[in-house]
Amino acid sequence: MSDDWTGRIAGERMTVDRQFTDRVEASSFSNQQWGLVMTAVEFEIEGADDPESATLVADTSRLPSIMPELDKVGQGGPTGGAPGRDDSGGGSGGLLDGVKAALGLAGGRGDDERTGEAEQLAQAYADELQQELESNGRWGSICERAAG
Repeated sequence: MSDDWTGRIAGERMTVDRQFTDRVEASSFSNQQWGLVMTAVEFEIEGADDPESATLVADTSRLPSIMPELDKVGQGGPTGGAPGRDDSGGGSGGLLDGVKAALGLAGGRGDDERTGEAEQLAQAYADELQQELESNGRWGSICERAAG
């Protein structure tokens, strides 16, 4: 039942999505890649029983499992990766990179860096979402729902 609160913040999430566009564009992620990152992120409220000290936290534990998919999204058709993006992976995509990824040989430090960037962006998003909920006067009621 405590996850019930996440459905009640859709409006605030849409607002934060619009406000967060500049941050995504300044990152190494395309909009499609960021959308995939956000599917792997879940939000939790730590200390929900005390709204004054409660914090919205991005649970990014599932990010490593989707990182290989980000490159596939980045290689896709006309809406692929962000212009001027530097993958720093040295790969050109294609069959060889796909085989390396399937064998777990692709990425290395680059994937760790991108995972770290995704984690930081996701938490920044969570911080802005909490601020939006507080400014709308809804933080207390959302915390109450999350506390169960």
